[in-house]
Amino acid sequence: MGDFDFFVGTWDVTNRRLRERHVGGDDWDEFPGTSEARSFFDGAGSFDEIRFPTQGFSGSTVRLLDPATGLWSIWWMNSRRGVLEQPPVVGRFTDGVGTFYADDSDEGRPVRCRFLWSAITPTSCRWEQAFSTDGERTWETNWIMEFRRAA
Repeated sequence: MGDFDFFVGTWDVTNRRLRERHVGGDDWDEFPGTSEARSFFDGAGSFDEIRFPTQGFSGSTVRLLDPATGLWSIWWMNSRRGVLEQPPVVGRFTDGVGTFYADDSDEGRPVRCRFLWSAITPTSCRWEQAFSTDGERTWETNWIMEFRRAA
C-alpha cells in the first residue's frame, strides 16, 4: 500500500490560484476542476489527470517512490506547455501530512517550491503550492486545491 492510495478515484476540485505572485497580494482566482487518479507499482507509483474546464488546459502528475530512501518524487506537466516540468518536488509523508520541496524558478527568479498534502480523509483532501524567495524564511502560498470525492 502506498502513501498516495488515498487519492485513487475521481474528485471534484475547487482551485484557488493567486493572480499575481511575489507581490504580497491577496487576489485569488477561483475555478473548478475534476481529477482522476490511479496507483501503480503496488502503490509505489501514482498518476492523475486534472481538467480545468474554465481555464482551457489540463494537467497531470506522476509520483514515484524511491524504495531505498522512502522519498517520493513528483513531476507536473500541463497541456499548455507539453513538457514534463523539472525538477520534481521530493519529500515524504509524516504524521499524515506530505511535504515536498524543490529548487526551481518562477518568472525568471529562483524559488524554493513546496507542495503540501494535508487534511486527508476518505472523502476529501487538500493540496497547496507555495514559493519562498528568501531561503525558506517566508512562504507565499499561490495555489490551493480542495478535493471532494465525486459521487
